Amino acid sequence: MADDPNSGMDRRRFIQSTGAGLATALAAPKLHAETDSQTATSRQPSLIRQENQREGARDWQLTRIHIDSRSGYRSPRIEGYCSRQSVQVGDRLDVMVSTRPAAPFQIEIFRTGYYSARGARLMSVLGPFQGREQPDPPIGEQRLRECRWEASATVPIPADWPSGVYLGRLSTLPPKGNQPYWQSYVIFIVRDDRPADILFQCSDNTWLAYNRWPNRFSLYDDGSESEWSSPHSVKVSFDRPYGKYRQIYDNPQSVGSGEYLCFEFPLAYWLEQQGYDVTYCSNSDMLSPERGQKCKAFLSVGHDEYWDLRQYESVKSMIDSGVDALFLSGNAVCWVSPFLAAADGRPNRIIHRAGPYGGAAKQRHERLDGGYPMTGPDEGLLMGVRNVEPVNGGGDWIITRPDHWMFEGTGIKRGDSIPGLVGWEYHGNPADIPGLQVVAEGTAWVGGTRPQQWAASIHPGPKKNFVFNAATIFWVQGMSNPPGHMLPWSHASRPHGADERVQRITANLLQRSLG
Repeated sequence: MADDPNSGMDRRRFIQSTGAGLATALAAPKLHAETDSQTATSRQPSLIRQENQREGARDWQLTRIHIDSRSGYRSPRIEGYCSRQSVQVGDRLDVMVSTRPAAPFQIEIFRTGYYSARGARLMSVLGPFQGREQPDPPIGEQRLRECRWEASATVPIPADWPSGVYLGRLSTLPPKGNQPYWQSYVIFIVRDDRPADILFQCSDNTWLAYNRWPNRFSLYDDGSESEWSSPHSVKVSFDRPYGKYRQIYDNPQSVGSGEYLCFEFPLAYWLEQQGYDVTYCSNSDMLSPERGQKCKAFLSVGHDEYWDLRQYESVKSMIDSGVDALFLSGNAVCWVSPFLAAADGRPNRIIHRAGPYGGAAKQRHERLDGGYPMTGPDEGLLMGVRNVEPVNGGGDWIITRPDHWMFEGTGIKRGDSIPGLVGWEYHGNPADIPGLQVVAEGTAWVGGTRPQQWAASIHPGPKKNFVFNAATIFWVQGMSNPPGHMLPWSHASRPHGADERVQRITANLLQRSLG
């Protein structure tokens, strides 16, 4: 049952399927069109604050994880994926699950947030369902692994589920007793269309790009012995489970959740702790500017590397219309990654690396050794600073303009540093934009020995708005230390976790944005 009696679906609305592994909801909560429309489109500035006053879950993390020793990535005892990256109130989401060997299982759906420091709220329990082993997909053209599993459950999205990042915890059930056993996650975003102060864009294209499920089939795997490569001849699909994250560190807690718990959750947790009016979307929801133009501030978060060209044009249009943009990210807007449809026609389910962003700037030529068919515009003209080569390293975030308003109340002096906050990828090479100010800069050390210069910047937009670029994937590591999160480390450098200076700088930026 859900933690709150009014939270939507409960166990009684679902029954166990008697078919061969297919379990669907035969009874659904009432989805009133008027209520849905009002919830999705009306101004509700206290929605997130009120949501976080609900009781949080004490048990939502993965406890019993079984990683296949041969691949090191997947969790074949139970694993799954969702039919879409994001859904709205009134939508229905299919969840595809495979259990090996066949076993009954349940799905607990949690919304992540603050919730009195517990980090998530239980929204619904589905099942039990009879699981079965679903087939590994063949290797298709351009090494595409596209699962075509049968749906194990269909989840209606009730009217009282707020926008947020949701985790479905999959748990097998032992033959005797009904306590969960092997576990993994599925992940999806609930979005809305309401005007809000902050639009939090999840970096799910990048989660997909680095997903090596079932065994080295990411956007960086071309079938060669090279550990990491950058081919343009590879495609990857959202129609497969997320394997364990293990690019720069090994994080078993992440199985099925992409990179969200690693590089985005600390910011979402802090925003909701502070009661900000925030709404969430996927990369695929940013193909036109209308959603963002209903908000005051747009956030690019964590590792936001892969953008369809339409995302670039959308965010540019948003900035031109007066929306503030905060790139609390590094390696962002690096690769042009056009969306393609799935085999069954569902849009935006496949991406590939078509070419680098950069326009005519130097860094574009440094990344053009792979025969890529496309070149995107200069990301520096959007973000203020750019992707640089080499881009894998770490260092301290060193302040150079302590008199800037963003540092008010921090006590920061010129030359002060926040240890380990730069990494493992970053931005530098500031663009020639009128009014651009470099507020922090320094050296990132590649492998601890090879220097590279990074820079954080802020520049004015056309309507008294601004664009800030923190220039590091690790910015959100300084925001909070939520449950379920594991601090990363890479390239002989590591962030130290929550830092009151990072929190105050972010608060100052949002205060200026939100008025």
